[in-house]
Amino acid sequence: LFGANIIIPGTNPLIGAITDIDGKFRLEKIPVGRVNLKISYLGYNDVILSNISVNSGKELVLNIELEAKVITSKEVVISANKDKTESNNKMATVSSRMFTVEETGRYAGSWNDVSKMAANYAGVSAGSDARNDIIIRGNSPSGLLWRFEGTDIPNPNHFAAFGTTGGPVSMLNNNLLANSDFMTGAFPSEYGNAVSGVFDLKMRNGNNEKYEFLGQIGFNGCEFGAEGPISKKNGASFLINYRYSTLVLFDKLGMDFGTAGIPYYQDLSFKINLPKTKLGSFTLFGLGGKSHIDIFDSKKDTAKKTSNLIGWEGFDLSNASAVGVTGISHTLFFNKTTYSKLIIAATYHNFTTSMDSLVIVGKTKTPYYRNNFNEYKLFGSLFINKKISNHHSVRIGAIVSRMNFNLIDSAFSQSDNKFLTLTDYNGSTYLIQNYLEWQYKITDNLTFNPGIHYLYFVFNKTNSLEPRMGIKWAFAPKQTISLAYGLHSQILPVTVYFNQVRLPDGTYKRNNENMKLLQSQHFVLGYDWSISENMRLKTETYYQLISDVSVDGNNFNDFSILNQGANFGVWTPDTLKSNGTGINYGLELTLERFLNKGLYFLFTSSLYESKYKGSDDIEHNTAFAGNYAFNLLFGKEIVLKNKGKKENKSVNTFAVDLKTNYIGGQRYTPSTTYYDTLNKYYYEKYDGKRAFSLKYKDYFRVDLKITFKRNGKRATQEWAIDFSNLFDIKNILNESFDKKTGQKTYNYQIGRLIIPQYKIIF
Repeated sequence: LFGANIIIPGTNPLIGAITDIDGKFRLEKIPVGRVNLKISYLGYNDVILSNISVNSGKELVLNIELEAKVITSKEVVISANKDKTESNNKMATVSSRMFTVEETGRYAGSWNDVSKMAANYAGVSAGSDARNDIIIRGNSPSGLLWRFEGTDIPNPNHFAAFGTTGGPVSMLNNNLLANSDFMTGAFPSEYGNAVSGVFDLKMRNGNNEKYEFLGQIGFNGCEFGAEGPISKKNGASFLINYRYSTLVLFDKLGMDFGTAGIPYYQDLSFKINLPKTKLGSFTLFGLGGKSHIDIFDSKKDTAKKTSNLIGWEGFDLSNASAVGVTGISHTLFFNKTTYSKLIIAATYHNFTTSMDSLVIVGKTKTPYYRNNFNEYKLFGSLFINKKISNHHSVRIGAIVSRMNFNLIDSAFSQSDNKFLTLTDYNGSTYLIQNYLEWQYKITDNLTFNPGIHYLYFVFNKTNSLEPRMGIKWAFAPKQTISLAYGLHSQILPVTVYFNQVRLPDGTYKRNNENMKLLQSQHFVLGYDWSISENMRLKTETYYQLISDVSVDGNNFNDFSILNQGANFGVWTPDTLKSNGTGINYGLELTLERFLNKGLYFLFTSSLYESKYKGSDDIEHNTAFAGNYAFNLLFGKEIVLKNKGKKENKSVNTFAVDLKTNYIGGQRYTPSTTYYDTLNKYYYEKYDGKRAFSLKYKDYFRVDLKITFKRNGKRATQEWAIDFSNLFDIKNILNESFDKKTGQKTYNYQIGRLIIPQYKIIF
């Protein structure tokens, strides 16, 4: 928009600028600290950006969107703060939120990880301290879609297993992310192949005017970054960051991470932005990481009482993974109301495991399991967006993924004294998605967002036509009611389709090739009240009906695919059928004070039920039915005055952030202990009729973070210390069973952990 007006309210003399013909503006000589921006343009709603952090060591690049008014015949000024309870995606009606990069670094206990930050939101809970799985409204973490720069990507975590969406350490670097969207239900029709939620992540552009550098060391690794202009004339820029694990160093310093193995990992992220070429705007992007870990129970130090958060009791485990994404996007504006975006990307995912079981006496090794899973995917996405008028906007798009698999795994048979193949597949298939979205702004206070999504899995010719609908009504000046419905479907974890069963004649057969798509219907009703300029109350109630769930096809038992995905792999019977069901419903509340005058808080609460039926047709709690979750975050930022020049009075800040989580305990199935007199060892027999009927004690944790930031003349430095699990609460992870004695002992989650961090930007 040419001629938009940007000012910093309250400055004297007033600091401001006007956008040029390309919609660009520049403000100079801004005092460091937090400032507000007001952006206005005739025929569009005013936007106020509050508490923007300005540092001395880095220029701040902002991408700002204005929303056209429906009624432009009168001079009406509608001012609105940038609402973090809503998403960047304007088609999202309910259960969506934009999160800022600053939040990933500010919240105590988040460790600069977007997954751990999202676990503080209503309707979301974390699986365990050992993994950053995102459990949404009682759904399996596998129901989540990760989207990165418009590309559907594999699990973006180190030690990422097939069929899961979490891991111990994220390879998504918060220093490179722009404001992104997180959705927990009834999401718009441009998203498919997901049944619980969407993480739509975007990378920021590098500085297109000057070179800047970053160095940081903390829990997630030791990292170095650089950004700067490629062509100042055309506004082209680059952004790159490399990170390597520092946990080995911390381990040598005597820090206890609660695991019997130390993870090794490294990752690289980059983005090249070419905004002005003769053929349109181009972006090149990439994300990649590799990791490995050895957890040998045979070398476990019982004197230190080391617990296996990641490994299995009685096994020696070696695990490695690699994930890579690289792509190019092209945006072309046909005119001021129509543009297209084309994305072509390639993704890669490798996951290998070697497990040996240990004999009870002497702990000698016996081969147990091996796997080598590889997925190569070529991804293409194209959409055309048309603003027909101030009332109507339409987007139509298509997504095609060519998926190539090379999957091999085997289990050792004691009777045959050799490995027997479980999976052996080398081939390719396609996943095709099409969608249409329409936004109809009936008035400035009433918006209707209908759409439709179609998904077709070529491998077994299963498909789904999915209507989506949302309506938002601002029935009072500061109050809004929203209602949404969506039908969503998802293919199963790919290893499920290719699982083999060995027949008596020694041949193999795949019984799961024709499994149906997992389907889920979402109904969401929301109410939003802007109590004041910086205070917001939001509540939602939802009902989710899940059908065509994969359950055991040979036996009547409690197995369901809905309980998979929160571990380092997915296990299923060799024969499944698609007649299981699931149901989730609940009530959520969010009370938030946005950062203002150095103070913020966030309180979220979730009350919910999560049930399923396996082939036994008995209604059970799911493995993720914690039933309640409460989170309270509080922070205070203090500006330390400096007696220097007037424009540099406020150059240093001191901040304290506190977080408390109280979450329903993890579910488990009761068992009975028996003694095998022949082999002379104890074993457990689980009561499937009472699957997940019991809970460990509730999870409680307090995190504290203290931060000091110094804005020097040419550099910004930040020192922080994060006290995770401040009071060293012993939260139960699971139970270990001793076959020699028949005794059960608890494995506990991470205890008190002190994590220092240093960051410099120059």
